[in-house]
Amino acid sequence: MKNPGNKPRAGAVRKGRKGPQVGSGGQGRQALEGRKPTPKAEDRPYHPAGKRKAAAERYDAAVGGRRGGKPTDAPQQQRSTRPAQSRVAKSADESEMVTGRNSVLEALRAKIPAHTLYMATRIEYDDRVKEILKLATSRGIAVLEVMRPELDRLAGFDSVHQGLALKVPPYEYAHPMELLDKVEARGQVPLLVALDGITDPRNLGAIVRSVAAFGGQGVIVPQRRSVGMTASAWKTSAGAAARTPVAMANNLTQMIKEYKKRGVFVLGLDGDGDVSLPSLPLAKEPVLIVVGSEGKGLSRLVTENCDAIVSIPISASTESLNAGIAASVTLYEISKLRSAARKKK
Repeated sequence: MKNPGNKPRAGAVRKGRKGPQVGSGGQGRQALEGRKPTPKAEDRPYHPAGKRKAAAERYDAAVGGRRGGKPTDAPQQQRSTRPAQSRVAKSADESEMVTGRNSVLEALRAKIPAHTLYMATRIEYDDRVKEILKLATSRGIAVLEVMRPELDRLAGFDSVHQGLALKVPPYEYAHPMELLDKVEARGQVPLLVALDGITDPRNLGAIVRSVAAFGGQGVIVPQRRSVGMTASAWKTSAGAAARTPVAMANNLTQMIKEYKKRGVFVLGLDGDGDVSLPSLPLAKEPVLIVVGSEGKGLSRLVTENCDAIVSIPISASTESLNAGIAASVTLYEISKLRSAARKKK
């Protein structure tokens, strides 16, 4: 009787067409070695990155052909799908994204330096988009067509880009004294706005827009504890930032003192001001309006150096006005008083 312990282990013998076979005979060696290294995404033709790489190579070949003297039949439709850097609002070189059709169009009209124009696929064409394409291609700005999720990441998920984003270099701030010099050199009566402790870029954008609308010549922001010209400020300004310069002061209090030496009257906005806006006596003179934050208001040093603290009459049920709205109301009132004074002459 055979020892049952000498029976072949179950599963050790494979049955096939050629009869029982013991072991794999090396047939599974390749499987045991593991898979080869996974190709990079851009080297896989079916992967989106691979498709972008192939499109970029076709674009480079086409551009090389045009540089060699071959004309292009439709320069306004020149597009590329080069790989876009997935960054929110800012890229590695600290560039900004100007988003929205009006903002992008105004930036291009003002000939602000720009690197790249990003367009969403299947964008709805209107007169603004056509003009944007014409301006971008005439200036040699690369026009890249990207999918909307990619454009969302580039512009920032909280941005309403309307299918367009323009990559521009970091904002170049003017010097406050040079800004005043240019205004006086043009023979204009200075009307400027300075921000004290405002950190919301939408307030800055709204103030820039109001300054442009009511005849002002510029906005001044302090270097510390203040908002700068971000993509959100560009967007809120609706393109006015392309026409209205923004200056940066190293020390706002010291700058106010220098402005006063030049004959500029400094008016601070505060709910407890001793001068009511409708009876503002200095509106027709060179004016610098200083707007504080909605919560803390004007700082102590800034308040002490203002020529007058102006209040805006509002309903008792309303505690305060938004900084951007307060600046707009003041600019409108000064613009109205100046217009009436010119008519009397």
